Amino acid sequence: MSEPSEAAPRGLRRLYAWMMRNAQGPHAWAGLAAFAFAESSFFPIPADVMLVPMVLANRRRAYWLAAWCTLFSVLGGALGYMIGAVFFDTIGTWLIKTYGLGAAFAGFRVAYAKYGYWIMVQGLTPIPYKLVTIASGFAGFNFALFMALSTVTRGLRYTLVSSLLYFFGAPVQAVIEKYMEIALIGFLVLVVLGFVAVHYIF
Repeated sequence: MSEPSEAAPRGLRRLYAWMMRNAQGPHAWAGLAAFAFAESSFFPIPADVMLVPMVLANRRRAYWLAAWCTLFSVLGGALGYMIGAVFFDTIGTWLIKTYGLGAAFAGFRVAYAKYGYWIMVQGLTPIPYKLVTIASGFAGFNFALFMALSTVTRGLRYTLVSSLLYFFGAPVQAVIEKYMEIALIGFLVLVVLGFVAVHYIF
């Protein structure tokens, strides 16, 4: 008599299994590019949701993935800059109101007069980078400098994430798979805290 097959994963674990299966698929790199691009200009979910499983699936490509993610995050930042510089009265205002960041954006605009360089460092933090990019365009921050600082800050962030997974990928993956629900809740809390932090910092 044959032994019963292992039950198929459900819920979050099924989603995780699907992501791990497709992390090396033909469309994985395009998906990562789309997430990184959109997150820097209008999308609320960080590119880490694609970056992490892709690095875990093939840690030898960790730094290539970090560079790829950085490239499209910076390009998306350029779109965010354009929204702030050219389309703020339409798309920019709508995005800021949609995420409930109106008051925080006003603080960003004032702070740019004194702390423009420091604000760009927010690219390393969970604070929504789209707010930084749109505010940069609206404040008329030097575009070439904006692109250079974006490359540095986003590059450092994704390289740090990829490095941690490169060196500690196995135990990290074991923890994620064992405590899937807690890991997801922790990630969502971090995203929400990024939005909440904006209101208290600015």
